[in-house]
Amino acid sequence: MDGEISENLLKKAGTEEDVFEEARLKDRIWNETKKIWVVAGPAIFTRFSTFGVNVISQAFVGHIGSTELAAYALVFTVLFRFANGILLGMASALETLCGQAYGAKQYHMLGIYLQRSWIVLSLCSIFLVPVFFLTAPILKALGQDEEIAQVAGTIAIWFIPAMFSFIVSFTCQMFLQAQSKNMIIAYMAAFSLSIHVFLSWLLTVKYKFGIPGAMVSTILAYWIPNIGQLMFVMCGGCRETWKGFSTLAFKDLWPVIKLSLSSGAMLCLELWYNTVLILLTGNLKNAEVSIDALSICLNINGWEMMITLGFLAAASVRVSNELGRGSARAAKFSIAMTVMTSLAIGLVLFFFFLFFRGRLAYIFTESHKVALAVADLSPLLACSLLLNSVQPVLSGVAVGAGWQSIVAYVNIACYYFVGIPIGVVLGYVINMQVKGVWIGMLFGVFVQTVVLVIITYRTDWDKQVSVAHKSINKWFVEKIEEPNPKAQNA
Repeated sequence: MDGEISENLLKKAGTEEDVFEEARLKDRIWNETKKIWVVAGPAIFTRFSTFGVNVISQAFVGHIGSTELAAYALVFTVLFRFANGILLGMASALETLCGQAYGAKQYHMLGIYLQRSWIVLSLCSIFLVPVFFLTAPILKALGQDEEIAQVAGTIAIWFIPAMFSFIVSFTCQMFLQAQSKNMIIAYMAAFSLSIHVFLSWLLTVKYKFGIPGAMVSTILAYWIPNIGQLMFVMCGGCRETWKGFSTLAFKDLWPVIKLSLSSGAMLCLELWYNTVLILLTGNLKNAEVSIDALSICLNINGWEMMITLGFLAAASVRVSNELGRGSARAAKFSIAMTVMTSLAIGLVLFFFFLFFRGRLAYIFTESHKVALAVADLSPLLACSLLLNSVQPVLSGVAVGAGWQSIVAYVNIACYYFVGIPIGVVLGYVINMQVKGVWIGMLFGVFVQTVVLVIITYRTDWDKQVSVAHKSINKWFVEKIEEPNPKAQNA
């Protein structure tokens, strides 16, 4: 059976390469651009909408009281993002599996992979639950204000249902993205955002339910898109790839767990890197102005990351699809097109922020000192935006090819053995303050980007096609044919 599958895949790979070679360059560019934006466009919009849910929640909580706002910001920034990073990272294993299986036309495997990912993420979420219950004592032990820590403990418990929403949200998004059917995700995100604004106003402003009102609206904002996505998947939107629940989901879980852990490590190492930047800045002189200026820059950087994460999704889908399909040249062409598209947007933003510098700070603050500090940091912000336009795309390539464990090691070396030590030396020893810390961190990202470029460039993509096909063969489950009612009646 494995031999037959391999033979069919090799024949198909030859055909795909011939078709790719026969197409004109202009047609290839146009077709690839359409395929990239079919995934990237809805992914970017969905991420902006999700980011918007958090901004809206924080704004309405701010109207309840300053203590509640500080507690919410603390829980969301430290705890919720931590859980988000772990679950998103582990779910990205599904991008590799579903993308390659869809490219190889093993459509029935996508539903099995989806169910396996639900099992893995559910187990992970259960292990994370105690951290939410212990938030108050943990924050008190870390020296946070007792009143803020107590309120944060209450808010953290409300966030538990939101955390469990990620199980469905992340996995369904990646399942649908692999098939380029993610417009439904964007529609549901827009609908959820509008409902969230109305409910937040109704429950916190009109009826004064306080934290419970704000959190009920937030939980619904996370779960409404999930209900819509599940209905779409199970009620006919994915007839080829969803064949119903199966006990096969419990088979071969260990390889999925290993790939999920590698994916989680890869993403969390990046998220924690930015957290270290804020922690290091908090110990510098004039920390209040430094943190205010840095938070404005990181806020802008965060919005721009929503765009590049859309291209990360596009890169992972396109690469995994082409590897599964058996076309190494199409995979390489897709990588080049995705990087160039994202880099073009990054260059526009690079020159934009170099030109406007500190003037943009007045959108966020009235402090002249903070605006001057932002102007001073703007060149570094511009460089961050430029690097962010390339690095996440290459991470998406790694996800599509299944290199998560390799990138995790690269992240450890570049971020924690290069970026942070240089940042500490420049910021504290040479006394460059926040600029020194950020230059060191940027250098770590630059080294990581260079390493990923070298790895991607020197990869034998024909060999990667063979590796992808071996994985497909290894986890292949024979499709169970559905009974034909007409034949039975005859």
